[in-house]
Amino acid sequence: MPRPRPTAGLSSALRGDRIRAAALEVLADVLEEGQLADRALSRVLRRERKLLSGERRAVAETIYGLLRREAALRQALIRALGQRSIESFPASAIHATLLFGYQQLEGETPDVSSVSGLPADLRRALGSLRAELEAQLVQAGSVGSAARLALEHSLPGWLAEQLVTEVGALETERLFMALNRRAPLTLRTNLLRTTREALLDRLAALDVASHPTPLSPWGVQLEQNPNVFGLEPFREGWFEVQDEGSQLLALLCRARPGQLVVDACAGGGGKTLALAAEMHNRGELWALDVNARRLAELKPRARRAGAHNIRSLVVAEGEADPAAFEKLIGGADVVLVDAPCSGIGALRRNPDARRRLTSESIAEHAARQLEILKRMAPLVRAGGLLVYATCSVLRAEDESVAAAFLVTDEAFTPVPPSDLLGMELVAAIDAPLAGESVEGLRSPTALRLWPQHHGTDGFFAMALRRNK
Repeated sequence: MPRPRPTAGLSSALRGDRIRAAALEVLADVLEEGQLADRALSRVLRRERKLLSGERRAVAETIYGLLRREAALRQALIRALGQRSIESFPASAIHATLLFGYQQLEGETPDVSSVSGLPADLRRALGSLRAELEAQLVQAGSVGSAARLALEHSLPGWLAEQLVTEVGALETERLFMALNRRAPLTLRTNLLRTTREALLDRLAALDVASHPTPLSPWGVQLEQNPNVFGLEPFREGWFEVQDEGSQLLALLCRARPGQLVVDACAGGGGKTLALAAEMHNRGELWALDVNARRLAELKPRARRAGAHNIRSLVVAEGEADPAAFEKLIGGADVVLVDAPCSGIGALRRNPDARRRLTSESIAEHAARQLEILKRMAPLVRAGGLLVYATCSVLRAEDESVAAAFLVTDEAFTPVPPSDLLGMELVAAIDAPLAGESVEGLRSPTALRLWPQHHGTDGFFAMALRRNK
């Protein structure tokens, strides 16, 4: 699949100067202030109301595309500058140079002269960026080596080394290529309001091309990227934006009407709402999180979705559990622990997250994940399910954490995904992996989803049943 060309072919109707100005402002927020790219982009675009829809789309695609290649571009710029330190230039000038360099790689011929004050050394460096990138690749080693894969795809070297060890060079390259493509826009039909067939018909009537997802029975994938939040079906609660893999995690929980279900790391509530729909608004659904602000986002979403059986509870880290939490112990039919993780499986949606990845953070995440599992396990009744999930693809955050938990709590045993999702769906999930000999791509006791094979974000999930 060819990589999208975010700014290629900008017509005169799209004002390149305005696109560049907005993009540079977002870059400053992300690269200097450490803001999340989606929030910085949203803030800038909300203010720049005069931007045309095509210009807004060009800004977003330019930002995400540049962030995917920033590490390699920055290293090439450092090489091109020679003895001159990159830190000797103003941050704004570096951002402009990175932006122009990215546009050059995408086949554009940006008007560098339109930016006043760009130092001569940076203008000269722009002319040799492509050559420096090629030189870096030669120095990185043979094709398929971890160092070369990291450089080619602007991902950390330690991550490339770890994945090459776990799934081999070929799968690592396939994964990195998938993580550097734009993710599809996928909706989850809200079955409390409508059906998937009705949603597809409604979208067609609005000239929004879409088709059913191949794996999730609730999913709808859009063929372009319209502003879905401005669509009437969204305002009426007919759908939520949710990756197909995330939908499958909710499906794995097998939540049913009348049950007591706990979403232990609910965040903004995407999976909580999917669980509510599965429960048909009958039973108790508790949304727990340590972040009160994110948990507050669930309330208006639940009202729009018509989900009435959700109760929210802030559970602070390192403090005594609230009384309401204590009352849940031993009573839950299902507890979903979609644990905080590195987010490697979702890098195609959050390209700026790669700037925050460190090998040390993986161990920190794993320790926290195990702690959360131990804390939430007592909530599960005998015969109930504890579902552990991450949007990581590293064993250190996935199988290793589950294995460590099972050593400490012998009351739980893994449940094969086919027992919960059905043989037909599991066969469809396994189908893209047919002929692949890499053991790490699949597990008989866990659900594994890979961007390069399933078109979803990367996910791991293991369902554990309490036997006593």
